Amino acid sequence: MSLRTRIGWLQLVCALAATGSAGAADVVIGQIAPLSGVLATTGQQMVVGGKAYFDFVNSQGGVNGARIRTLVVDDAYKVDQTLALTREMVARPEVVALFGMAGTANIGKLLQEGVLGQAGIALVAPYSGGEPLRSPFNPWIFHLRAGYADETEHMVQQLATQGIQRVAVLYQDDAFGKSGLAGVEAALARRNLKLAVAAPYERNTDTVGPAVKQVLEAKAQSVIMIAVNKPAAAFVKQYRESGGGGQLFSISVVDPGELVKLAGLDNARGLGISQVVPFPYQALLPVVRQFHEHLAKFAPAASVNYTNFEEYLGARVLVEGLRRAGANPTRGKLIKALESMSSFDLGGISVGYGPKQRVGSRFVDVTVIGSTGKLLK
Repeated sequence: MSLRTRIGWLQLVCALAATGSAGAADVVIGQIAPLSGVLATTGQQMVVGGKAYFDFVNSQGGVNGARIRTLVVDDAYKVDQTLALTREMVARPEVVALFGMAGTANIGKLLQEGVLGQAGIALVAPYSGGEPLRSPFNPWIFHLRAGYADETEHMVQQLATQGIQRVAVLYQDDAFGKSGLAGVEAALARRNLKLAVAAPYERNTDTVGPAVKQVLEAKAQSVIMIAVNKPAAAFVKQYRESGGGGQLFSISVVDPGELVKLAGLDNARGLGISQVVPFPYQALLPVVRQFHEHLAKFAPAASVNYTNFEEYLGARVLVEGLRRAGANPTRGKLIKALESMSSFDLGGISVGYGPKQRVGSRFVDVTVIGSTGKLLK
């Protein structure tokens, strides 16, 4: 066993010790999340959102009389750790499903290595819109969110209506970034336009200086960022402070609060962010009202944001699947149960799955960081 695998196994053992041994009636869910590294704040909110609903369900007696027990371990957004920790997690027969993992490249590696298929296990509500996780079709991943192709189409359409033609892309040089880049290029091509420049940065760094230079030299009117929190913030700060005046957009996976904190409000103000779930800050929908109540009760130190709301919704999808799977759910029964959710109302938000349908929603909206740092519709 390699040192990295031994470290991962120790993490899993520690998680088990922290949560207690699973009882005979417990339903065990595994979550491998980026709790450290460049995506740490996002990973922490992913866990908070799911836990708020799981804790609520347990407070009401569980699902089909069984408590939900989550095992959470940290992969630091590193592909090799995701692979090793997932293999260890799915080797435990009591783990019925995986939930809320992050990273197109990370999850893509699980598909390439056949980890999910060999285990016959579902991954519900991953925090990724990468097309490689959706096409070609695989039966193991149940997506809650729209894909990056949907998000980039929405952004390019908005830019096109403004007459903007010189569009640049900052992208992470991996499967995640290339998936978003391909979405922008396809959306532009549908309008007989070409990208002004595609500027990459290296994964797991915030070294974006060369990308800033490329975008400035291209004289782009707008920049779409396919990036995670820290490199996105570094780009915004350096681009603005170097005189860059183009309209800035980001894909949905960023945390606007961290962007403002790291880039500075003056630099981040006006930045548009695509979103794949409805606005969570105003309790206009029944599910948003319930989310506010459950977050306040079961995670009182947390603040409402898009990330924890998305994974809260994902937890509701998973719990409904468990309910439909009946007492003593197995991995196979859960997959069949999730497939039966052809049109499921979460409380003002509808999702749908089927034997050949794994993308629950195509919802996309755009928000803007306002003058106070808060998101505006």
